[in-house]
Amino acid sequence: MALYSEKVMDHFRNPRNVGVLEDANGIGEVGNAKCGDIMKIYLKVVDGIIADVKFETFGCGSAIASSSMATELIKGKPLSEALTLTNQAVTEALDGLPAHKIHCSVLAEEAIKRAVLDYYKRQGIEYDKELFKDVEEGED
Repeated sequence: MALYSEKVMDHFRNPRNVGVLEDANGIGEVGNAKCGDIMKIYLKVVDGIIADVKFETFGCGSAIASSSMATELIKGKPLSEALTLTNQAVTEALDGLPAHKIHCSVLAEEAIKRAVLDYYKRQGIEYDKELFKDVEEGED
């Protein structure tokens, strides 16, 4: 069996939504010091819907594929739905990741949550702190 699925390889070789959104109104950045992966997610939210999303990822193929798939899964969706995206959903959408690469899908989930949190803060929108407790530490 191959180490990586065809979907992982496709999203690594042909990542979707790569780049910077100059007019982003929500930005989330996460990093994993252990593996060196860094992800930055840019959101353009219009009327509570993710109208556009881009990413920049410095890391391995699994990190790039996870970022690409995660952006595909939230594009055009309401913020409330984007907040329900789990690393398991990203992994499943990629037809699996090796066990030692699951942290890449976790980073994608966390980057999205941080971008939504950033949007809420920029807009002065009240939010449930419990939803962001795992990504809000160390901020402000």
